[in-house]
Amino acid sequence: MAVGEAPLSVILETQRLLLRPFCASDLDAYARICADPEVMRYIGAGVPRSRADAWRDMAIFLGHWTLRGYGMWAAVDRQSLALVGRIGLHNPEGWPSLEVGWLLDRSRWGEGLATEGGLAAMNYAFDQLDQPHISSLIRPDNSASIRVAEKLGMTRERLITLNGGDVLVYGRNR
Repeated sequence: MAVGEAPLSVILETQRLLLRPFCASDLDAYARICADPEVMRYIGAGVPRSRADAWRDMAIFLGHWTLRGYGMWAAVDRQSLALVGRIGLHNPEGWPSLEVGWLLDRSRWGEGLATEGGLAAMNYAFDQLDQPHISSLIRPDNSASIRVAEKLGMTRERLITLNGGDVLVYGRNR
């Protein structure tokens, strides 16, 4: 499938997660997750986001799908159907490379969901989008995300400055 051709209806399933497009009914849960200072500590400016910011994020994710043909999925617990975060692919204009990323509700940290969903998203990039390389951009002090990237087979490639801060680029080839 060529980039830009994937429909917004792409859904991935893992053992415990359903990765699906965001919808308006996700706002309450997503806004709650983004309002947690610990969850947002390593994301963007490193500060909690307002409900309006969470709404804009969801719109950006959906727009990314339209413009790039891939993007972030709402990560939903298959058993409870509760939104637990976002996992997917990110490559806005000016970004250093195609990235697989994750953000999870703090109550779900340590369960391996980032690795499980990240693997599904990475495999989608390799198998469906025919991408030769994928990366994760991680703040140097975010040891939990570094461990996830390493579990996904990524190694540290370089240190860059992005949006005014240092970011480690972890990556791997197909």
